[in-house]
Amino acid sequence: MTSGVMTMSGGTMVSPGAAPFQKNLNVHLLCPDCREDPPNLVENFSEGDMVCGSCGLVLGDRIIDTRSEWRTFANDDQGSDDPSRVGEAMNPLLNGNQLDTMISFGLPGTTVGRELSRAQNKAVHDKRDSALQQAYSKISQMCERYSLPKMVQDAAKEIYKIVEDNRKLKGKSQESIEAAAIFIACRQSGVGRTFKEICLLTSVPKKEIGRVFKVMKAILLANGSNIEAANAPEEYQTASTSAEDLMNRFCSHLGLSTTVASGAQHIARAAAHEGILAGRSPISIAAAAIYMAAGLFGEPKSASKIAERAGVSDGTIKTSYKFLWEARDKIIDQSWIDTKKASLAGLPKV
Repeated sequence: MTSGVMTMSGGTMVSPGAAPFQKNLNVHLLCPDCREDPPNLVENFSEGDMVCGSCGLVLGDRIIDTRSEWRTFANDDQGSDDPSRVGEAMNPLLNGNQLDTMISFGLPGTTVGRELSRAQNKAVHDKRDSALQQAYSKISQMCERYSLPKMVQDAAKEIYKIVEDNRKLKGKSQESIEAAAIFIACRQSGVGRTFKEICLLTSVPKKEIGRVFKVMKAILLANGSNIEAANAPEEYQTASTSAEDLMNRFCSHLGLSTTVASGAQHIARAAAHEGILAGRSPISIAAAAIYMAAGLFGEPKSASKIAERAGVSDGTIKTSYKFLWEARDKIIDQSWIDTKKASLAGLPKV
């Protein structure tokens, strides 16, 4: 007498010697309502359903899409003209399709992989992309040196790409183009940085950067519709750095409180409204307003200390402050004096 032993096959108990499960090809899926043979079935892969094409009854759900995985990552491909199946998203800051196959150096001690890699680099390596990547790396280093946010870095790289494709600055210093791109990106992003601060990033003379900046400005205004991450050309024309944009950063570097920074901003706005210090640079106005507000709120700072942080001479600060002091009754909020938050006695002497 022999005893049969049950075994598991695919999660189902089967007896020894039993034939494995096979799909019965004679069984057809029919719609229970229409009972058409052959059935009119429609596979809706987007919803994962199998639907009867005649009456619309759902006959199955969670079906598997067995078609080829054709897809594209190109933004301009509206009609699936380029069904790229593999590769990452395209980088608009580089040239070409960026879907090339890269051959590694291979295992240590082998020379076949190394030679293939060198041959492949000579054949398909794009020198323009290499130059762009070096420029982008330099722009990132410059921005990080002055703690500029990521949006300024991205805008500067996009501006550099537009100017590079235009080729009107061919022969100009790369450092001057990179510095001018960062300066324009700061204006478009609303991040206040002075022209002197940007010039300190490079060893290029200020006049050279200024000439490059004017040419880049004309290029960007002519191609304004192509600047996706930047402001419109009309907004770009008026996006200049004001004295108020520099207050918080200068006060933070000098260790002054937010009260002094707010007071300096009020003084700068009032001076602009009254026409005081008209024609002077935003740095001079900001430094003079901070010099006045610091003494007014009991946190005095010397003109030389402020000049060191602002990048102007202490003589310029004192000259600008003289005009503010003469119009002190118009630019100082009287409520500061009434509430004893500030004192006129703390104002620096002229």
